[in-house]
Amino acid sequence: MKTFGILVGGGPAPGINGVIGAAASLALRRGDRVRGILDGFRWIMEGDIEHVRDLDAESVARIHLEGGSILHTSRANPTKNPEHLENCIRALDALGIEHLITIGGDDTASSSNRVAESANGRITVVHVPKTIDNDLPLPNGVPTFGFETAREHATTVVERIQEDMRSTNRWFFIVMMGRAAGHLALGAGKAAGAPIMLIPEEFPDRPIQLEDAVRTLEGAIVKRLAEGRPDGVAVIAEGVAAHFDENDPILKDAPRDEHGHVRLAEVPIARVLRTAVAESLASRGVKVTIGEKDVGYELRCGYPIAYDRDYTRDLGVGAVRSLLDGYSSVLITRQSGQIVPIPFAEIVDPGTGRARVRQVDITSDSYKNAFALQERIQPEDLRDGAKLAAIAAAAHLSPTEAKRRYAPLGSSAG
Repeated sequence: MKTFGILVGGGPAPGINGVIGAAASLALRRGDRVRGILDGFRWIMEGDIEHVRDLDAESVARIHLEGGSILHTSRANPTKNPEHLENCIRALDALGIEHLITIGGDDTASSSNRVAESANGRITVVHVPKTIDNDLPLPNGVPTFGFETAREHATTVVERIQEDMRSTNRWFFIVMMGRAAGHLALGAGKAAGAPIMLIPEEFPDRPIQLEDAVRTLEGAIVKRLAEGRPDGVAVIAEGVAAHFDENDPILKDAPRDEHGHVRLAEVPIARVLRTAVAESLASRGVKVTIGEKDVGYELRCGYPIAYDRDYTRDLGVGAVRSLLDGYSSVLITRQSGQIVPIPFAEIVDPGTGRARVRQVDITSDSYKNAFALQERIQPEDLRDGAKLAAIAAAAHLSPTEAKRRYAPLGSSAG
């Protein structure tokens, strides 16, 4: 009999229980023991082995249908203090755990890698990548689990708010969760047909200036006004705030988590952008009513859609089989229907020691198509005399002023 441990780190994502349930079910059918470690690394990094529950067949039979995590989760980071890392190894040894399955995002992947290294082969570790942000460096076309469920629910939110805006002749700025990449904002906005999506990847070579974002959003509003449409929705990735100039006052005193990341959920980016755009237009006598909404936490614990149920059950079984086949220090992925373990070394940035971030590829046809369907001011709009005149009139600017203000940013796709 072997003993498997399972823990979950980072924020929740639909499908966590699918991984836990499938991994535990397979191991239990083999006659092995499965120990669920509660709250990620939080307790074992302190040497506490009391917050553990043994999993049995009945307790995991139907959990793949549920959202959330039956083992809870935390962002506790054992790698910041060598003593915490040593405590983790001692705790796992004390629990008799030979094989560890971790479920989480980039921070948990990095922590798992360090645990595997510190165990020196005594404990084998595999990591199942999870994040609704879809920003882990998996192969092209392979999403992280939870992303498709989150996108499905987010798309519904955007669709319903768009209908409200059409009915009330208003605008809404929706800030979508996505700390380092714009996959969720772009995916939901594109699927819902939002007039504009703003993601950090549009600004690859420099910090984002607040005025850049204001001009881009204002331009979309003005273009629709020129076409007789006073309504619309802008979907904005929260990661835009993380790419603002570090000297920007809205980030100066922003709280940070244990990994040093700005707690973007506590940065009022929707309010800042809504206020800045509304004031810019109002200063010229253009009245536009703009609402705001942050979308994120309501996406993380929803019941997984069929895609993520199927996907996570594959990943859970694949994690156990990979461990039994002798793999360690690998990421468990599903590619073209096959379970493919990827060594941690292939996803880690050697400069930072952390997992690399997969951002939206703005050179891809998928992104260019999404961009082409947005209602932004394009160079051809400013070259066409009639269109320029209409845009200028809607913005209460002269054609020369409108051309200068709304010239598309150089890094945007066209």
